[in-house]
Amino acid sequence: VHGHATQWRKRLMRIIIRNGRIIDPINGLDETGDLYIAEGKIVAVGTAPSNFTADKEIDASNQIVCPGLIDLSARLREPGLEHKADIASETAAAATAGITTLCCPPDTNPVVDTPAVARLIRDRAAQAGYARVVPLGALTQKLEGETLSEMAALRDSGCVGVSNIYPIKNTRFQRRAMEYASTHNFTVFLNPLDAWLAEGGCAHEGIVATRLGLPGIPAAAETAAVARDLALVEQIGVRAHFCRLSTSRAVRMVARAQYDGLPVTADVCAHQLFFTEMDIGEFDNNYHVIPPLRSQGDREGLRKGVQQNVLEAICSDHQPHEPDAKQA
Repeated sequence: VHGHATQWRKRLMRIIIRNGRIIDPINGLDETGDLYIAEGKIVAVGTAPSNFTADKEIDASNQIVCPGLIDLSARLREPGLEHKADIASETAAAATAGITTLCCPPDTNPVVDTPAVARLIRDRAAQAGYARVVPLGALTQKLEGETLSEMAALRDSGCVGVSNIYPIKNTRFQRRAMEYASTHNFTVFLNPLDAWLAEGGCAHEGIVATRLGLPGIPAAAETAAVARDLALVEQIGVRAHFCRLSTSRAVRMVARAQYDGLPVTADVCAHQLFFTEMDIGEFDNNYHVIPPLRSQGDREGLRKGVQQNVLEAICSDHQPHEPDAKQA
């Protein structure tokens, strides 16, 4: 009760944010000035409204003032892995960086395949009070790719989309799952990876992996999955979002699909825009990510995809680990 009362008082405050670089992407605004907030809403930009008396002033010189950012992929480790992190700790970290909405993938423990787990995540985020958390529901029960989840119940419990995280090996079953998601007006979040081509791999199949003797994940493991999923999207008409693309070829495939009018979008991880397979160095496990860091050509293709708005979002793919797990 005390926490909710504190949040309510904050919403009633009148605030001036001074001298910030104000960016409003919807209205095309990018200028330095003052922002006026009353009762939790922006009431003016630049010139103060009449009879406005501030309860608090914030100096935002050399800072950006913009709508809260949205991260499309952030593991919060709750429920199931609270020894790594929890919803309160990760939403606090997100808010510190200006991220006010987090999309939580369904691979928690237990999986987000029931309304109870979805509500738990949302309630814990509301209790913490730092950022809004919207869960993705599981496309299949326990993410096992064998039985459809109760998507109507997941939608009613606040899930904003469905995802399976792990590849569904049976293409016919994936088609049925996507058709069922379409009937509930869900966006299907796809993690394109061919399970057979990627099996056992831990680095991009290229010169670095060969030199280090590491099993590789070829670019075709991603592009083959993208091709299959695009064929299903074209057949079904379901809205699809490709998560965390890592190859320039996949970006071109999605761009072509968008040009052809298919209802598809895509994102990329922030680290894929900066690092490549060369950063693995001599087995530096801090650069062990899935999908793997790929070639310099792939990195440039991803950057071009962002510039051309083919990749419409940059996400963190945040997955907190304790130090022992990182060292292993």
